[in-house]
Amino acid sequence: MKNFKYLALIIALTALFSCNNTSEKNIDAAGVKKEKKVNGDEIPEMSIYNLPSHWTSQNGEEIELKDLQGKVVVMVMIYTTCKAACPRLVADMRNIEKQVPDEKKDDVQYVFVSIDPETDTPERLKAFAKENEMDNEKWLFLRGTEGDTREFAAVLAVNYKEISPMDFSHSNIISVFDQNGEMVHQQEGLGVDNKETVQAIIDLAK
Repeated sequence: MKNFKYLALIIALTALFSCNNTSEKNIDAAGVKKEKKVNGDEIPEMSIYNLPSHWTSQNGEEIELKDLQGKVVVMVMIYTTCKAACPRLVADMRNIEKQVPDEKKDDVQYVFVSIDPETDTPERLKAFAKENEMDNEKWLFLRGTEGDTREFAAVLAVNYKEISPMDFSHSNIISVFDQNGEMVHQQEGLGVDNKETVQAIIDLAK
């Protein structure tokens, strides 16, 4: 029964968030989501925090997605050996972070999820964070099992495929989740205008 519940959640989330395939996705709930408050430990039905996946951070810490509850989460899937799109996604995430006002910054967590968990060990993720000057607590790098990674990518409507050892083709999508783990916005593409993404974060952050 639990497996069916999680499968239904994945199907529902994927259907909801993969309908729009434009260059910039905007699942925007301005005026609704920004008023939504975290209600204790209550997790909404469509929250990613219902997923049972387990992850390891760049510091070797074991976490579940629900450990992020209570913060606005800005998330992207990359792999550290990528030489083309991923460095631009890292730059996009840094650019988004810079535009969030100082008084809102503590309520936002920026998360990178590896699509190559075999290569991206915690040690490799930690080195990558240092190389990119993202080795403080607002930047979180995660790796999971192959199954959990595939499952989560499906929820985010991120497609990826190994085309050679340590080389993947993949979607370039940055997702914003509210404090309850519900997706409120996505942007797709590299170097796109991120003003709507930044505004979604500002509207949600305390």
